[in-house]
Amino acid sequence: VIRMTGCPNSCGRPSMAEIGFIGKAPGTYNMYLGGDFVGQRLNTLFAESVTEDQIIERLTPLFKKYSTEREKNEAFGDFLVRAKVVKPMVAGRYWWTIPEV
Repeated sequence: VIRMTGCPNSCGRPSMAEIGFIGKAPGTYNMYLGGDFVGQRLNTLFAESVTEDQIIERLTPLFKKYSTEREKNEAFGDFLVRAKVVKPMVAGRYWWTIPEV
């Protein structure tokens, strides 16, 4: 699941997605990764103020790694946590922080 919003109130619920984007300025986004498909884990800030080209540059190697290293029926967000690309975000009060990987 991918969610994108330009609303600072997170109206598009990007925190609930495996890949989420919140607009910072025209063509610039904060990129969040690792939410789960069923909504029991929020995603985690992965990169700040990335451009649209940088989003592709950062996601392409992750998609490649996922395609070769995922477990059977493993969702992308679950893979990112298992592969330690991001730490799991299980408490909403910490969502605005950047956890160490």
